[in-house]
Amino acid sequence: MQGFTDTLHKVYGAKLYDDITTLADDVDAIFLESVDGRQHRAQFAQLAVGKPVFIDKPFATTTADARAIIRQAQATQTPIMSCSSLRYAAGIADLIGADEKVLTAETFGPAQLLEDFPGLFWYGIHSAEMLTLLMGTGCQQVQCIERADMDIVIGDWGDGRAGVLRGARVGAGQFGCVVHTDQGIKYGLAQAAPPSYYLMLREVIPFLQSGVSPIDSTETYEITAFLAAAEQSRAKGGAVVALEAL
Repeated sequence: MQGFTDTLHKVYGAKLYDDITTLADDVDAIFLESVDGRQHRAQFAQLAVGKPVFIDKPFATTTADARAIIRQAQATQTPIMSCSSLRYAAGIADLIGADEKVLTAETFGPAQLLEDFPGLFWYGIHSAEMLTLLMGTGCQQVQCIERADMDIVIGDWGDGRAGVLRGARVGAGQFGCVVHTDQGIKYGLAQAAPPSYYLMLREVIPFLQSGVSPIDSTETYEITAFLAAAEQSRAKGGAVVALEAL
């Protein structure tokens, strides 16, 4: 981390600050890159000054924190955008045509668990983002089936459709999906080129310039609620858990 700091400061002339509040006053737009959703509520409270803020995944690790961030963003008229770069990955984002209707989808990817971090929020966030991208919002309840080498999360949408997230802890570690549409079955793997983060930045930069996010905050909240409910289901031995409303 110190190497990155030295490069930004000494090579590119980036100014270093001792506190977030002073930094927020001096810049035009903000990337919140701690990549630790447990801290984002407290950090955003210092950044909500009306300037666009991109919050890197995970947006939050509890529904309470997610609601608090969204409410503060609204109260301070601070534009926010948050997502996993897998939302824009080649092979995923371009898989389904605009005139296709998704009937069901399964997304998969690595989902290692950390002892000090809430379960699927660590790497499962990527597969959850892809699932919501493909299925749309409207998931009402989930069930997490835990195994030693994977988690299988089944989500029930309010229109009768079901979506599946498969988070693996063994194997190649690729991100991908299988999608059943009204025009057939498709499958896709997230491609390394061009990098998904580059493709995401092509959407983030216009957001920072305009203050208009391409992703509604209600969708960002639902991804948090999906993962939170999955963790509750895991803790309850696979019981069905309803998503908390925004």
